[in-house]
This record gives sequence, structure tokens and C-alpha cells, in this order.
Amino acid sequence: MKNLILFLLFSQTVWGNTVFPSSVSSNKPLLQDTLRVSVRHALTKQSIPGATILVVGTTTGAATDTAGFTRMILPPTGPYRLRISAVGFESVLHTLIAPSSDTLQISLKPSEESLDEITVSSTRSGRSVADEPTRVEVIDAEELDEKANMQPANIAVILRESPGIQVQQTSVMSANATFRIQGLDGRYTQLLQDGLPLYSGFSSGLSLMQVPPLNLKQVEVVKGCQSTLYGSGAIAGLVNLVTKEPTRERELSFLLNGTSALGLDLNAYYAQRNEKVGMTFYATRNLQRAYDANNDQFSDLPQTARTTIQPKFFWYPNPTTTVSAGVIWVNEHRTGGYIPTIRSETSTGYTEANDSRRLATQFRLEKRFTNDAVLTVKNSYSRFQRSIALPNYSFDGLQQSSFSEVSYFKHQAKADWIAGVNLWTDAFRLENSLNTVSTGDIYHQSIVGAFVQNTLTLSERFSLETGLRADAVTTTVNTPSNSSSPKLFLLPRFSLLYRAADHWTSRLGGGLGYKAPTIFTEDAERMSFQNVNLLSMNGNQTESSMGLNWDINYRTELGDQTTLTINQLFFYTQLNRLTVLSTSGLAAFRTANGNLSTRGFETNVRLAYHDLHSFLGYSFIDTKRNYDNLTGMIPLTAKHRLYFTTLYETDRLKTGFEAFYSGTQQRMNGTNTPAYWTLGYMIERKWSFGKTIKGSIFINFENFLDVRQSRFESLVSGTTTQPVFVTDIYAPTDGRIINGGIKLKL
Repeated sequence: MKNLILFLLFSQTVWGNTVFPSSVSSNKPLLQDTLRVSVRHALTKQSIPGATILVVGTTTGAATDTAGFTRMILPPTGPYRLRISAVGFESVLHTLIAPSSDTLQISLKPSEESLDEITVSSTRSGRSVADEPTRVEVIDAEELDEKANMQPANIAVILRESPGIQVQQTSVMSANATFRIQGLDGRYTQLLQDGLPLYSGFSSGLSLMQVPPLNLKQVEVVKGCQSTLYGSGAIAGLVNLVTKEPTRERELSFLLNGTSALGLDLNAYYAQRNEKVGMTFYATRNLQRAYDANNDQFSDLPQTARTTIQPKFFWYPNPTTTVSAGVIWVNEHRTGGYIPTIRSETSTGYTEANDSRRLATQFRLEKRFTNDAVLTVKNSYSRFQRSIALPNYSFDGLQQSSFSEVSYFKHQAKADWIAGVNLWTDAFRLENSLNTVSTGDIYHQSIVGAFVQNTLTLSERFSLETGLRADAVTTTVNTPSNSSSPKLFLLPRFSLLYRAADHWTSRLGGGLGYKAPTIFTEDAERMSFQNVNLLSMNGNQTESSMGLNWDINYRTELGDQTTLTINQLFFYTQLNRLTVLSTSGLAAFRTANGNLSTRGFETNVRLAYHDLHSFLGYSFIDTKRNYDNLTGMIPLTAKHRLYFTTLYETDRLKTGFEAFYSGTQQRMNGTNTPAYWTLGYMIERKWSFGKTIKGSIFINFENFLDVRQSRFESLVSGTTTQPVFVTDIYAPTDGRIINGGIKLKL
């Protein structure tokens, strides 16, 4: 441990100050020392007009034109210390030994205040974060790029390191995982991509592990009941993955990553458009050898091979119309279990294989009218097939789902209106089964909905957002004779924004929600659906909820380059008519008698000083079971969680440290787990060749204290052919992992 700390301190000192200078130098002076500069937005790559370039200590300076370019005459002798600044962006200091014939490329990051101007799509209003009455957390492109250094294979690390969200592993062997918002199971949160529900139902068990992050523009997290916006399932909240769109400037990037746990990630992304057409293309190949962190001969990371291809095409027939269509194709094979059997060294050990194939299509048409109105038509279709193979057991299911929506948005001086209708279908068929109840069609579900929402600016200090949704839900189990009559749900919601003063804002919101009956729960996934009566969902009541959120936000400037932001959130949600899985004998779904509630608060503090950004977050989650004579917290939910991250970034160097604390959790049997800390450290060195080639080398020490559950208890007992695995997973199972790689942008 002592040697590791010395190495980290040494690497930051050497990499930051000695080996890699924080400037671009050249020894090819131009006549009269003329310098040409291009200034662009670090996230969107768009040009920044009006940016100023000043030679520190002199009166020499210039401003960029509408294209983001400028030319300036430098003093006769260097080196030169340049300060580049623009309204709404963080200033940059850049050292130049002498001008070169190449244009100096400068990227400016949005300041803390301007990040509030990011437009969010999850709330449908099209407003910025600062003006939206509904509380929205946005993980921007810069932070996503940083998280990609830690885990480029999937989005699990992005959500795990967000306050109030807990990523819950459901299987030791397959490493499947779901995520909980404010203590509620994953089925109560909608995971969307560009506003489309592509990862629900049967496919949700693997969704976190199969969504790569490198084509994402931003991630929007809305906590609390949002069923009025998106219907069934958005009780705890929603996570919307917003993908990048092409610009006129070509984007071509590659990422190669390798890990000490024998993993390899290859990623490629391309995007460009012209006046009429554009496209994005994203492809990944993720490989992972079976990895045993605790030398018990059983895998802590399954052997995995996954290929993902996502082409998307854009058509701009005129300046007011955009049409896009895309495809998502994922093919994955993962096998966990006894290492010698996985490596074909023996044929007698226990293994668990998961094969999955995902094909999804997306379509969107957006027509903007001259009267500040927008007509949007969107559709998605998803086909997900997954097979599970264990010794003496198999499960092969096919899910097909579709979503279609037509909405009309109208902007007025003080009010924004949006209304729409949608159709959501979901069907599951058991293709093949061994040691389970039956095969064939299990269920078909259709939801017809209509919604209306109004965002009203009451005054300079108050904005009010109200909405109402009506959904008709029809569920057919096994045969049409078991079809239920449509059930109608009316779902109101409200959000109030109050600007108390220049530095203070507050938001209060609440609403009703529901979750249609489902067989895909964390408990069923934990059992690999073995000995689960899938038809028992027939007759179960629809789960319902009510929720409230209240937050206070304070922001101030402590000097020219220091910004402090404090956000305090309080929440409460109550669930009624819960669907639970009875595990006595043949497991069956039933409606519980009673309710479940979750309450708590989140405290977030963000401090930005020049190139140093620090974040401190704490969440308190108090869940209460009050059904079927059960009391106490929901198992495997940490009441106390603490987050601390700090990032130092210059134009050439990025280095960060993070620490996460998880308090005790309650096991299924009522006993408490130990609390633990995990620490991580990352460093990235950027470089460029000429005007067109940019790159970086990064290394990340994830969980470098090697905290894992196997240090607290054995994960497996029994024999190699009939092992018994723990079902309560509360800590990392893979331990310390070091990964590193290279990024290229052409």
C-alpha cells in the first residue's frame, strides 16, 4: 500500500510537471510572428465567436470572428503566455514557445453557470436545466468522457457514481446488474435512449451491462415519479441516454482499452453531416476472459464476448424538418462458473451461460413550424432473445416490444404546451424450457395513452409545470381467454420552480404513478427464473404509487475563478399493491397486502476553482416494508452512502481521485453486512499531431484497495459440480482492476 501511494504521488508530479509540458511548442516561426487561433466548444465542437486571446503581461490581444478564428501579431520574442476566454466558458492559460504554420486549436469548457443552459429532452418542454421546473440531473459529455476511461464497456460506472443511485448485482456468475433510484427496485425506473423505452421487461436484466457510453452526448436523470411523462414504470424516476448527432465537422474517434482482469475493449465512432444528409456509426467489441479474483476456482467476472453496432441516418429535406432512423444490434455470449470447465480443461464443473441477441430500430420525425410549434413522430421496435443454460436447467425466452408516439409542442410567450398519444406493446414467449412450468406465449401487454403538459411562467420568480396522463392497460396471460379488461389510470403531476434570489432556487414536485404487472423482477432474475411459475402473474393487481420531491439549490462565486454550488434534495415515495415473489415451493407472483415507502435526502456540494473541480455527495435512504407482516428496510439497500471526487484538468493533463463509502445493508435473513470504502485514481495525458490528429493515453486504478465481498465471506460453498452461491451481493466481487488505453480523434 505504501509503495502504491508513493507511485501515485510520483506519477502525478512527473506526468504533470516534468515529462509532459503543458503547452504546444514549435520552432518554425512565421514572418512577423503571426499566430492563427481557432477556438471551439469543448463539448459540441462548435466555433466560439467573440473569444478573446490576450498575451499575459502585455496589451496584445485579439478576438475571434463569427467562425471562431482570429489572426494576431505577437511580440518579437517568446515564449508567450496566452489567456483565452469567452463569456460562459472557463478561461484557459496556454504556453507557446513560438508560433507555427499550423492553426492553434483551443477548446473551452462551459463554466458551471453555462452548464445550466444545457437543453434537456426528458421533460419534453425543451427548456434548459436552469429554467426547467422539474429537477433534472445532467451528466454532460465531458464527464462521460472521463467515465469512459474507467469503464468503456458499459454505463454501470456512470450510474454507480451518481448520488442516490445504487447499482445492484443480481448474480455472482453472470454479473448481471440492475440499478435502484432512491432505494426502489430497478423495475420502477425507466431506462430510455433518446426518449424511447428500449430496455424494459425481459431485456432489463442485462441492459446495464450491454449499453456502451461512447456515443452518448449526455445522460439525463430525473428522480421521483415521472409516470405522467412516460407511463408505466417511471415510479422511482427515469434515466434518458441522449446520443450524439452529426455536425458539419467530421468526428472520427477510436478507443482501445485493456484491463488487468484480462478484458479488452475496442470502440469506433464516426459522425458527419452536410446540408441534406448525415449519419453516425458506432461499433464496439468487448472481450473478457473468465477472471477469478479470490482464487476459489470460480469466476468473479464471466467470460464475455459482445459485439455492438449502431448506425443512424439523418435526412434534412428542408431547414425545418429532421428525419432520423437507426438500428441497434447486440450479440453477446457470457459464461461464468468453474474456471477449468470454462477453459475446456474439464467437462464436469458447474457453469452458467447467458446468450443474448438484441435488435432494435428507432425512427423520429421532427417538423418545426413558423408559429413556434413542433410536431414529433417517433417509433421504436425491439426484439430481445436470451437463453440461460445451467446444469439440468435451461430457459430460452423472446421479448418483442414496440413504442409509437405522436406529440405536438406549442411555445407561447409565457406558456409551453405539449400534448400527445402513444401506443406501447410488450409480448414475451418462452421458446424452450427445461425444469420450468410451460412454454409458449406467456403474456401480451398493450398500453394506449394520452398526455398533456403545460409549463407556465407565472412571474420572474415562479414557473409551474403541470401534466396529466390517461393510460388504458390490457394484459393477456397465456391465452386470450385470460385477457383482462382494459384498466384506466389517471396520472397527474406538478413541479413548481421558485427563484428566491440571485443565488437561490427551489423546486417542489410530485405525482402519481403505476407499474403494470410483470414477471421480470430482481428476485426472479436472481433465481434465473428457475422454478418460477410465470403464469402466476395472471390476476395480479397493478402497482401504484405517489411521490414528492423538494430541493433547494444555492450557487455563488467566491472570487473570479471559484464557484460553489450546494443542492439539498428531500424525497418521499409510497408504493401500494406490490408484486412479490413467494418462494415457498414453486415460486409464484402475487399481490402483497400492505405498502412500501422510501424517504430520505441527498446533499450535493460542488466546488470549482480554475482547473480543479471537486464534488461531495451524501445520500440517506430510509426504506420501510409494511406488508405481509414484514418490517424493516428493503434488503441490500445502503442507508448511508458518501461520494467524493476531485478532478484536475489542463489542456494536456487530466487526473482525478474518487472515494465511495457504502454503509451497512440488511441481508435477506435480517443480519447486517459490513460497511466499506472503495477508492480510485485516474490519469490521462493528451497530445496532438498537427491539426487533424489528437489523442490521449490513460490509466485508471479502480478500487485500488482491493475491497471485495470475498474478503468478508465466501461467495461459494459446496462442490465444483454442485456449488451453492451467495444470493446477497452487497460489495464488489471483482476487486481491484487496473485498466489503461489510448484514444484517437482524427
